[in-house]
Amino acid sequence: MFLRNDHEFELAGGTAARPFARALAAAPAAVPLDGLRQRLGDIDWVPDLGANIGSRGWWRGVATFAGLCGAAWMLAPGFHPIIGAAPAPLAGSAWDETRAQSIAPLAWSADTGRRMAANDLVAPLAEAPERPAIELSATLGEGDRLGAVLERAGVGRSDAEAAQRLVGSAAPIDEIKPGTRIALTLGRRAVKTVPRPLEQLALRARFDLAVTLNRAGGGLVMTRQPIAIDATPLRIQGLVGSSLYRSARAAGAPARAVESYIKALATRLAIGRDIGAADSFDLIVERERAATGEVKLGQLLFAGIDQGAKKVELVRWDGGDQADSDNGGWFDAKGQTERRGFMGMPVAGHITSSFGMRMHPLLGFMRMHKGLDIGARYGSPIYAVLDGVVQMAGRSGGYGNFVKLGHGSGLASGYGHMSRIAVSPGERVRQGEVIGYVGSTGMSTGPHLHWEVWRNGQTVDPRSITFASVATLSGEKLRQFKARVASLLAVKPGA
Repeated sequence: MFLRNDHEFELAGGTAARPFARALAAAPAAVPLDGLRQRLGDIDWVPDLGANIGSRGWWRGVATFAGLCGAAWMLAPGFHPIIGAAPAPLAGSAWDETRAQSIAPLAWSADTGRRMAANDLVAPLAEAPERPAIELSATLGEGDRLGAVLERAGVGRSDAEAAQRLVGSAAPIDEIKPGTRIALTLGRRAVKTVPRPLEQLALRARFDLAVTLNRAGGGLVMTRQPIAIDATPLRIQGLVGSSLYRSARAAGAPARAVESYIKALATRLAIGRDIGAADSFDLIVERERAATGEVKLGQLLFAGIDQGAKKVELVRWDGGDQADSDNGGWFDAKGQTERRGFMGMPVAGHITSSFGMRMHPLLGFMRMHKGLDIGARYGSPIYAVLDGVVQMAGRSGGYGNFVKLGHGSGLASGYGHMSRIAVSPGERVRQGEVIGYVGSTGMSTGPHLHWEVWRNGQTVDPRSITFASVATLSGEKLRQFKARVASLLAVKPGA
């Protein structure tokens, strides 16, 4: 055990005692300023001045606040004015503009100082005078008549009819393009109860002709202004790349021409399989450039593709019997055309009854169905599946309104239950031409088309028919065709 006395620690036990530890150090003497610091630290120098108002602590806080404010005021730097550039005095039109926008005119109920409000000195006019002439602009709408457009613009009926008659003598009224702008000038009238007279009219009657009507004496006089037209076709070439359509459009070909180009090539090649990215496309489009700067693009004239070892060149030719303005008329450079394909659907719809034996929906027993029934909306257009001649158009027993087309080579097609027939016997029709409209005449349970096909007098399934035809130009037509090919290939790209 350890024993402690006032001097030292000693180890107890044994016959002799030895010193074990040092003597404790004496505590330092207290400093007088420490007590003062402690007392000052305990004082709250910044009490809440909103509480204990009037107390000793509150007055201490007020004194602290006043001292801090005084010290801040004494230590604050001086404030010196910042001298800037004075604006230049206004004069002339600038002063007039500023004065016009001041508040004084507004106090007198005016919009600006330029136009003061009416006061007692203002005398109202009994009748406001009309302008001596009015310049207008009108636009010819789809299916609109020129005379009707002029009358809506304020032209009198007699002047409108005279203007339409004069313009019609220069160009057919029906051939004026919708959207054509018409510039008009209407003159002074004697009284307000009559229309203003037509003083001047100007419009583009055709792409190559502008006409102007002017009043001379008691009538209108027309002046023709022919416009020079350059009919050089536009030739566009480039690489197919990743997409034939996008590459041709990026090269500047119009969308409609690119679609015709792809359709033409599809008659000879498989677009997705036979055409590669390194192949070169070549197409020529009708183009007319007016001296006034307008450009009009027409149909595709030439469709070509260069595959290195193989080159396909197709030319649109309207000089032969096989020409078709939309889907056909494509001959290769040697003067041959080939059409392959199958019969498409004559109406937009869905097959409700197939070719073959079936239970008749009205008679109630099994019977051979000699065609296809295609369900469609009442009044939907029916199209010819191939070029042909109308052999029959009229009422035919259970078929109702019926049309039969002869396509040559022993092939014929029939269309029944029509609501209305659009062709006459003996008329020649093109593939895709409307021949009638869907109905429910004859023995029918609802609006649909009954479509039959005969080969050598025997009914066959329309979906089994394929066709292939080859036509070759010869004689004078072939010479004209080759001259046409040479003129197209002579066109320089981008010219």
